Amino acid sequence: MGVVSPNGIGVDAFADACIAGRSGLSRLPNLNTFKLRSTIAAQVRDFDPLSVMDAGEARRVPRMVPMALAASKEALARAKVAFDPNDIESQRKIGVALGTGGGGLAFVEEQYHVAFSGGTPSLYSITGGTHGNLSSELSIALHLRGPSHVLSTGCTSSTDAIGYATMLIRNGSVPMMLVGGADAPISSGILYGFEKMRVVSVRSWDDPAHASRPFNRDRDGFILGEGAWMFILEDREHALARGAAILAEVQGYASTCDAYHRVQIAPDVAEPARAMELAIQDANLAKDDIGYINLHGTSTELNDRMETLAIKKCFGDRAARIPSSSIKSMIGHPQGACGAAGVAATLVGFERGQFHPTINLNDPDPQCDLDYIPNRARTMQADVALCNCIAFGSKNSALVLRKP
Repeated sequence: MGVVSPNGIGVDAFADACIAGRSGLSRLPNLNTFKLRSTIAAQVRDFDPLSVMDAGEARRVPRMVPMALAASKEALARAKVAFDPNDIESQRKIGVALGTGGGGLAFVEEQYHVAFSGGTPSLYSITGGTHGNLSSELSIALHLRGPSHVLSTGCTSSTDAIGYATMLIRNGSVPMMLVGGADAPISSGILYGFEKMRVVSVRSWDDPAHASRPFNRDRDGFILGEGAWMFILEDREHALARGAAILAEVQGYASTCDAYHRVQIAPDVAEPARAMELAIQDANLAKDDIGYINLHGTSTELNDRMETLAIKKCFGDRAARIPSSSIKSMIGHPQGACGAAGVAATLVGFERGQFHPTINLNDPDPQCDLDYIPNRARTMQADVALCNCIAFGSKNSALVLRKP
């Protein structure tokens, strides 16, 4: 895997931060175009796009593209995937499946601002603002000639991208996929829209690290985040044949839809529970095999309560005994990339034998009464994990990962 995260750039820095419970939230620069009340976001503060792209190319793409490219290059290097750039046949064996929610929306917002301020917008406004082109940026930069697809399904985007890539590999389309999620939606217009929806936190904190508070009684909304979490996913026999160090096996994936509301979860939580159940069935496992759950855990009042109910509906009396945690307490909500972030955090738990906490959980909502691994990482053994995601548009997706 490769990581560009608000709480650490690079896998090792991200892993250390997750185990330490270190937040990546910070004070926003002045974005008063819409007189915003939101003052905190989860920004990747020390990332230099010019570390992976030249200045001319970086101006033509959304901020998420160099982040995704940096994470992809790290993933390829750590997976020891190398091929001759002149060998077309080897290039055809690797595809790209990128999950993103906001995609190039912040880039488009910037171009509109330039245009309506009397300036000249970029010639690449369309290509940079069209979601479908974003995976092509990775394919072109890395010379990957396999399938190049973008999945944009809201917050489940990168979970669905991993599920989709798994299907392509299972059916023999390609032996290897570069897959994951990237988003960089921190802009005044997008924040204003979330404020109008009353889903983003507007509370002021002396220490921004305290602002994302999943499952805590005083939470008031999510913190908008950004970042990229990318993986090399490949056929097991293909990985073993080349001596790859396997981080985990994707054993199950499923997706459902409440068909209920644009932003709210159906009160019966039947479909998010069913997505988890179907993913476990797809893995040919039993519910009792699940030893850890990486939660969607946005820090909105409704989502946290509904996800808690869905876990209970899926796992019954055992729900309260399954350790679970929300990485969003440390990295905010990176929209369509959040599923990949949860997978990355789970892989850290597999590798280090310590699973990250849900920080800022000192006064739990009485209706949120599961084991959320509060405040400190937990040393424990878990061989099978469920990674859960819930999205606008009534979407639900889940992955089952097994430690190799």
